[in-house]
Amino acid sequence: MNHRGILIVLSGFSGAGKGTLVKALMDQYDNYALSISATTRQPREGEEDGKAYFFKKVEEFQQMIDEGAFIEYAKYVQNYYGTPRAYVEEMLEAGKDVILEIEIQGALKVKEKYPDALFLFVTTPDADTLKNRLTGRGTETEEVIASRLARAGEEAEGIGSYDYLIINDDLDEAVREAHEIIQGEHFRVSRKTAFIEVMKEDLKRFSKGE
Repeated sequence: MNHRGILIVLSGFSGAGKGTLVKALMDQYDNYALSISATTRQPREGEEDGKAYFFKKVEEFQQMIDEGAFIEYAKYVQNYYGTPRAYVEEMLEAGKDVILEIEIQGALKVKEKYPDALFLFVTTPDADTLKNRLTGRGTETEEVIASRLARAGEEAEGIGSYDYLIINDDLDEAVREAHEIIQGEHFRVSRKTAFIEVMKEDLKRFSKGE
């Protein structure tokens, strides 16, 4: 029996390695699909429509908003970004576990519409490691690093809204833990209501001597 997939909302501090974790999950297991966002920004060199993003004109995006076509959307630096509902639903119905890598603010909006989604938060083992990873990138100024750490402090207040915490100290271990959590979620009783009803009806037949 082909079961419906689970929507996995994955967030984490900047520098915690959530993007690397998602890529490793996608590479190692074939039951995952990555939610593709729609955006009004221009494609960068090498980006294909429907792979990196669904690229939309502003008018198209606004029409999709009016039609309720997004699970969540937001506007950053003059451009819209959103999670199209149709693509996510298509993947879930196909039995794929759909990963939505998103900020906390968007995650809370998703929770309103998909209360049965699985919420994972990725963190480093401690704050010093987070700071060292951000500094070690060597691509950002001290000012940017300070702002990311300040934002992490704000995001930490929302971790309690998530179901599981993934401590990304060793990547392989973090990937294994995340995969096991997701697979275990498939066996939660609340996700097996159809199976349970069939079992109950069959047992009733036996009790009647059929």
